[in-house]
Amino acid sequence: MPSITLSPTKQLSLELNATQTPSLLERCSKMEELKRIHAHMFKTGLVADTILVSKVLTFCVSPKYGNLEYAQMVFDRVNRPNTFMYNAMIKGYAKSNKPEKALLLYQHMLYVSVPHNSYTFPFLLKACSSLSAMEETKQIHAHVIKLGFASEVYATNSLLHVYATSGSINAARLLFDQVSERDIVSCNTMVDGYAKCGKMEIAYEIFKDMPTKNVISWTTMISGYVGAGMHKEALNLFHEMQTEGVKPDNVALASILSACSCLGALDQGRWIHAYIDKIGIEIDPILGCVLIDMYAKCGDMEEALELFKKVKKKEVSLWTALISGFAIHGRGREALDWFENMQKEGIKPNHITFTAILTACSHSGLVDAGKSLFESISGVHKLSPRIEHYGCMVDLLGRAGFLKEAKGLIEKMPVKPNAVVWGALLNACRMHRNVELGKKIGKILVEDDSDHGDRYIHLASVHAAAGDWDQAVQTRRQMKERGVSKLPGCSAISLNGVVHEFLAGGRSHPHTTEIYHMWDNIAERLKKEGYKPALQNLLLDLEDEAKEMAINQHSEKLAIAFGLLRTKPGTTIRIFKNLRICEDCHTVTKLISEIYDREIVMRDRTRFHIFRNGNCTCGDKW
Repeated sequence: MPSITLSPTKQLSLELNATQTPSLLERCSKMEELKRIHAHMFKTGLVADTILVSKVLTFCVSPKYGNLEYAQMVFDRVNRPNTFMYNAMIKGYAKSNKPEKALLLYQHMLYVSVPHNSYTFPFLLKACSSLSAMEETKQIHAHVIKLGFASEVYATNSLLHVYATSGSINAARLLFDQVSERDIVSCNTMVDGYAKCGKMEIAYEIFKDMPTKNVISWTTMISGYVGAGMHKEALNLFHEMQTEGVKPDNVALASILSACSCLGALDQGRWIHAYIDKIGIEIDPILGCVLIDMYAKCGDMEEALELFKKVKKKEVSLWTALISGFAIHGRGREALDWFENMQKEGIKPNHITFTAILTACSHSGLVDAGKSLFESISGVHKLSPRIEHYGCMVDLLGRAGFLKEAKGLIEKMPVKPNAVVWGALLNACRMHRNVELGKKIGKILVEDDSDHGDRYIHLASVHAAAGDWDQAVQTRRQMKERGVSKLPGCSAISLNGVVHEFLAGGRSHPHTTEIYHMWDNIAERLKKEGYKPALQNLLLDLEDEAKEMAINQHSEKLAIAFGLLRTKPGTTIRIFKNLRICEDCHTVTKLISEIYDREIVMRDRTRFHIFRNGNCTCGDKW
């Protein structure tokens, strides 16, 4: 045992009255102090007191102050550890990075016939959850029933948690339906379990039927909607949460801001930011990161930058969010400046940071800077380049016209290139009209990513561009025969706090007639300016007249028509599209920005396009 060096006050307390030891243990805040008290317990014979030893174990298994190795040593020296001691050790290991030791302890507990109580199972099941140990969970479930703890709420909720989080949602539901008195924890667990399985309708049914809901209930449901891509539903539920007077926590706010980012709902995002300031929630690095990301993805980089400057503790995630924002806005030079500033502040870039800065170089044509940064990943920062970094470099080289070099980089990759990497090269072939290489890459993509509809469309377009119509039709037929469908184009516009969504050719909007009439007027003005639709690669099995009708019903065109209808002259129109904007829509939007004297901010799957006075910030290369 270590030597004792106690303060005069503690020395006097121990010498005067041994009963002071429990009080000293409760006031203990460091392992060194605990070891001195424990040593004195040996000296005075108090080490035989099971209550005091239990207090020593409780301190030792604490994740904040404790030491599990020391706890194990203390436990091993106890002649006959009682239930509390076993529970303490199981709890400690369950919360550690060695949860398997909790199961081994339980096995020994059964072997020596130490009684269980209601506190034995929750942390034991937590260890099972960490290990995804489903077989062991079922065995423990049997013990819970056999030993008469099936009605214990803590044990039942712990079982529900393991089943639900491990993906055994049917087993969780079977147990949930058997619970006579469900509490808020069991309901929240089931909502979370169904949300993680993507079964949002069932999750909402349970949520809706809960007699009482807490902030965790609302947050779980909102986060589930966001994870399932149901962003409008998440926003609606958040507003309902406000109406119910439930104060959101940081997790709920981060989730709903992510929904705003995906929808491009800038007004709602600003309102939530104002709400955060109003109720005095501290903008920590996580909340700061999602706020910066929201402003950037909603098209307001200036506000993103202002917020970044105000956050006191700037971790790498904040710098990365800012750099990523400049990247998708095509502001590569500024992204490089902030990347340099980050390193001057002593912040080391991570893999995600490099993806962001390489993307920035790609969208801005900064080939030399991109090459230098790519080499620095391993050479300077001692990181191993990942496949996404190779994808960025292929995209950078391809956009700049260095197709041969891009293909050579793919062939030298230390890992097998995925569909994203090949897709970047195919896009470059399209941009630079390299039909022969495009055909080869397209065939690779169709075989490697056969369930992705866009791969067939791109290959068919390459064949069409080469005038090889038979092959183009054959590719479309192959897509149909395999039952592969193309993701429908969807564009969103947020006006007065309401998100309006439009599908290509859709007629579900309540003002459809008015919108299509507005588009007819726009089309007439476009024709007067000499515009002719780009029909050559569109829907190969239709005649030109039908093609023109189809191309006029692209989702972004309907959203722009609605924006012109519902906003005052001179107001910026913000459109958010789930797919890459097509060549015809890009041309049309440039013309509309000039004819109607409007700035149109459009974010597609790849980047931002800001149309102003007949031009686009992407320089017609996207």
